Amino acid sequence: MMWLTVWILTSQLTSAAAGEGRPGALDRHPAVAATVQDGAGTPDVGGVTPRRSNTSHDGGTVRASANSATANDVVSNEAISHLRQWLAMQTLTDSELAQLAAEPFSQYAISGAVAAEALELIWEARQAALAVSGQKEFNAREVRLGDLVMPFWYRVFGEKPEGGRSLYISMHGGGGAPARVNDQQYENQKRLYQPDEGIYLVPRAPGNTSDLWHQGHIDLMFDRLITHMIVRENVNPNRVYLMGYSAGGDGVYQLAPRMADRWAAASMMAGHPNESRPEGLRNIGFAIHVGAEDSAYNRNSVAVQWGQRLTELRQVDPNGYIHHVELHPGRGHWMNLEDASAVPWMARLTRNPWPTRVVWHQDDVVHDRFYWLRTRLDTARAGQLLIASVNHQTIRIEKADIAPEALLLHDNLINLDAPITLVDVDGTTREIRVKRTIGAIAQTILHRNDPLSAAFSVIPWPFGS
Repeated sequence: MMWLTVWILTSQLTSAAAGEGRPGALDRHPAVAATVQDGAGTPDVGGVTPRRSNTSHDGGTVRASANSATANDVVSNEAISHLRQWLAMQTLTDSELAQLAAEPFSQYAISGAVAAEALELIWEARQAALAVSGQKEFNAREVRLGDLVMPFWYRVFGEKPEGGRSLYISMHGGGGAPARVNDQQYENQKRLYQPDEGIYLVPRAPGNTSDLWHQGHIDLMFDRLITHMIVRENVNPNRVYLMGYSAGGDGVYQLAPRMADRWAAASMMAGHPNESRPEGLRNIGFAIHVGAEDSAYNRNSVAVQWGQRLTELRQVDPNGYIHHVELHPGRGHWMNLEDASAVPWMARLTRNPWPTRVVWHQDDVVHDRFYWLRTRLDTARAGQLLIASVNHQTIRIEKADIAPEALLLHDNLINLDAPITLVDVDGTTREIRVKRTIGAIAQTILHRNDPLSAAFSVIPWPFGS
């Protein structure tokens, strides 16, 4: 069999695979930077908003203006004042975040600058609450979910950048073996890789089955793990990377596509994809390293097939699917650390949480959010494909095996001060105005503790119904 090495390195390596969207928003951490511009019009949460008549901002007209499609300084300042007062009396637990999202002032239309300020205030309070609620679990170096326990170990390398540290989650091999074998692989994984900068973190899988990194609880536990590191170690949410060897590589094939909106890049070492598919990798970098002689389970030939498939996807969609596939000559399952080149390759990539095109392929572990698309878990099924894109002020649903439940919008994706055109998969078109609200920010922080992917406006689909 003839082996090949496939290299795809593009000029976009600094912008999270498909970085053709607007510039990254909240680019310092833990503080949240304002990067949006104010304009005359402001979006309205929840769909189509009729044009309002001109009103004054004195007395009883302020409340009416607050719920209109246009933000103004009076209403924005009133909303942020209410938020400061509210936060001074609350701790942002999950229940209180839900309460905040429902407060009347959280529905006011606010300007872009005030939305950025509100996000900073909310995230500061949320971090403080998470630091307290997660202290015991973090100090024990264990993530717990019901009866499942995921121990973890980490080491810090280099100086902390201004925007926060990078995080490399590295999954061990082993799999369907006695616990002592997986324990040994866990210890071995701690010594494999050393980034120039960042946190190198090795979790110990909760189980000892062959699919130890495939199961649905891994997604939930990794979400908690990332939250711990953002809150405790000042990790930059846009610089989180996934990697794994052997059975850990199997996990990368699975988790990288289905959790792609959490990663800047992922690297698979010596694993097998099983039934997983690469479509969801559109907006991250993906590297494959396999020994050219690693023929067990056809790991080598399957790596070539995935490289070819990623190349085909990139040819059709040239702003996405940055990848690097390397078969190491003369190497079997152990690549003698030649695969460590994956670490600096990934480090050149930064996540774009607001890409202008999203390709969402549901795995057998279904999710209800992917980038700026949200759907219902009770209707999500394995194999469903949802593709959506933004071009200037138009949002288009290109393919929908499952309809989105909502669009999560931010000024780094689309101008929220201008009319937005929605185009459904059947070509139906409608123009709407939306508004930024504190409620949208609180709602998306409640769903995911990631300030850089918090939305300023949440639009129910179809067309704000």
